[in-house]
Amino acid sequence: MAILQDTVTRFRKVNPLWWQVGLLALAILMPLPLGDYYRSVMWRTVLYVMLGLSLHIIVGYAGLFQLGHAAFYGLGAYTCALLNLHFDVPILLTLPFSVLVAALFGYLITRPILHLRGDYLCIVTIAFGEVVRLALVNNIFGITGGANGLSGIDRPALFGFVLRKPIYHYYLTLFFLIITIFAVQRLEHSRLGRAWMYVREDEVAAEAMGIDTIQVKLLAFVLGSGWAGLAGALYAGRITVISPDQAKFMESVILFCVVVLGGAGSIPGVFVGTLGMVTLPEVSRFLKAWRDAWLGVAMVTMMIARPEGLWPSRRVQMEIRGDLEKPTPPHAIENQ
Repeated sequence: MAILQDTVTRFRKVNPLWWQVGLLALAILMPLPLGDYYRSVMWRTVLYVMLGLSLHIIVGYAGLFQLGHAAFYGLGAYTCALLNLHFDVPILLTLPFSVLVAALFGYLITRPILHLRGDYLCIVTIAFGEVVRLALVNNIFGITGGANGLSGIDRPALFGFVLRKPIYHYYLTLFFLIITIFAVQRLEHSRLGRAWMYVREDEVAAEAMGIDTIQVKLLAFVLGSGWAGLAGALYAGRITVISPDQAKFMESVILFCVVVLGGAGSIPGVFVGTLGMVTLPEVSRFLKAWRDAWLGVAMVTMMIARPEGLWPSRRVQMEIRGDLEKPTPPHAIENQ
């Protein structure tokens, strides 16, 4: 664990521009010599990085507990599928509608519960995720296909060229991931991003300073939900078959672990968390039953040794370790 921490510390000292360019070049070139299986694994990794960044807005920046995020992922996928199957809308044209529907449900569900905090908010989001999954399983309005889901979804097409191979879907998803990273970075350094961090650190103090905490938290939920809907639509276009399992609780748990174990408040942490929670279990299938056991042991060990995550933001790391500078008491100044 000490070696891993030293490696992460060295990477953090590198100019961000260099590792961003390096990661982009690696992401573009790596799938070229690989087979379709590993290209599919890379596509899944990129998709879950997108999902992790969407939850990162809610958990990492605003500091809110969200354990029903997979519901919005599923809503985006079903919106894409229904528009394509019933109205023959091309997959790429369904993307904005998937974002809007997921964001709308994010607004409608979270607006009445934003006065809740901590564990209470977490429990309500879990309940919402289960309500969405059960609604899909029970074939509400007769359009969701029940437990069998929906099949026969078209694949995306660009200028008449149908994207069938895994590598094409990988590059399509990578394109949207690059846009997502740019947008999340801009949000982090915006006025809204600073307001999220104030709410995360001390909601009462933020409200006393004039920040509309309800509006700020609502925007975090709406933006995060909309991005999850986009990832769901990309999933539907790649797999062409969707089911209520997309909205199951375990998916939300995996996404939550991606953000928290990777490092809250840190975009690189989402990448690290995705590699540990999604990519590593996929490429270690040969371990069979031992795979989940070793992964669980590694998670417990890491949370004991490094509770702030593998690659947290410096601010979150100081908060958890108690290294934030505290004002010197007046009597201490007089004694000096």
